[in-house]
Amino acid sequence: MQKLEFISRGVFARRIARAIASVCLGLIAAASTMAQTPAPAGAPAKTPPILGTIKAIAGESLTLTTDAGAESKVNVTPATKLLRVPPGSKDLSQAVAIPFSEFQPGDRVLVRLKCAGDPPVCEAGSVIAMKKSDLAEKRAHEREEWQKHGLGGLVKSVDATRGAITIGTMTAEGKKDVAIEIGQSAIVRRYAPGSVKFDDAKVSSLSEVSPGDQLRARGVRSADGASFTADEIVTGAFRNIAGTISAVDTGAGTLTVSDLATKKSEVVKVSPDSQLRKLSPQMAQGIAARLKGAAAGAPPAANSSAPATGPGGGPGGQGRSGGDLQQLLGRLLATPLSEFQKGDVVMIVATGGTTDAQVTAITVLGGVEPLLQATTQEQASSILTPWTLSNNGADAAAQ
Repeated sequence: MQKLEFISRGVFARRIARAIASVCLGLIAAASTMAQTPAPAGAPAKTPPILGTIKAIAGESLTLTTDAGAESKVNVTPATKLLRVPPGSKDLSQAVAIPFSEFQPGDRVLVRLKCAGDPPVCEAGSVIAMKKSDLAEKRAHEREEWQKHGLGGLVKSVDATRGAITIGTMTAEGKKDVAIEIGQSAIVRRYAPGSVKFDDAKVSSLSEVSPGDQLRARGVRSADGASFTADEIVTGAFRNIAGTISAVDTGAGTLTVSDLATKKSEVVKVSPDSQLRKLSPQMAQGIAARLKGAAAGAPPAANSSAPATGPGGGPGGQGRSGGDLQQLLGRLLATPLSEFQKGDVVMIVATGGTTDAQVTAITVLGGVEPLLQATTQEQASSILTPWTLSNNGADAAAQ
């Protein structure tokens, strides 16, 4: 198992975990208040509320996929109170009434049930929704904030008492250590073990961070770039695999890869949340030249063939002044699993796992042979990041 450095990535959202977690936390808080209120003596126990996402709408009923993965059908009546709250709400102070026609698949909802009879028959007493469109807008804004004010790298040392972490980063100018200062008000989260979703990041503490972990921070960088004051950090432990594909099973959604480092065969699961991308030969050669120059301690040549950022922030966010190759990778089109073939050379960031457990891909990047030929596997793999957004490339991965 190798833990590799990585460069920060533009497809990250400022507090994206908070955006989605707030949905759950806010609605769960309301649900918990209900659940914790004791029923009067002799009264039937209240049915716990349902928290989930609308899967389908038919007539006057909602079919929900609950956060536990189950499916539940809820009947809505004229007496049901229908409310809409903005993302991040933890109470109903900003709630507004909406018609049933405004509900759509993908909306996040908390349904409070009214049940009567023996056996009980339940219907929705209230439906509190966070609209999918509102969440998407908030996510896009926060992703931009992470892109502008984000930094990522490999943890080298941790001083939990002082609230400081040193990370190693890879830039176009080469390797650089950055001291991360984490105040008491900073948000600290940890990637859930075995998960490929950033949304699953849990509230954590510096005591859970270890050397070798990957770290992503959002905050303010010093003028010399040597220190960084973090408003929020997310950490996690991941696997990095680089090798040649020996088999592709689109039906099972797996890649079998011969790992160049361990010389062992790895079966990697591709889930709907995995991101699959391929570099064009020209782009791969450009990045390889850039990595080779960085390894030699030289800045990129002025005539480097690697794409540079345009006025509109287009592909190649690293640019000629150094920066972030992840912006380039984040703008690549999703590639379906069916387009990966036996013999392709790939680099993969996957969930942490043991040698006898199947790992799940977070990011799969094809067309990387020039990168691995131009420099060390560690440096080449450092352009990948484990951080993803839910459903990025999901449609392609599922094909």
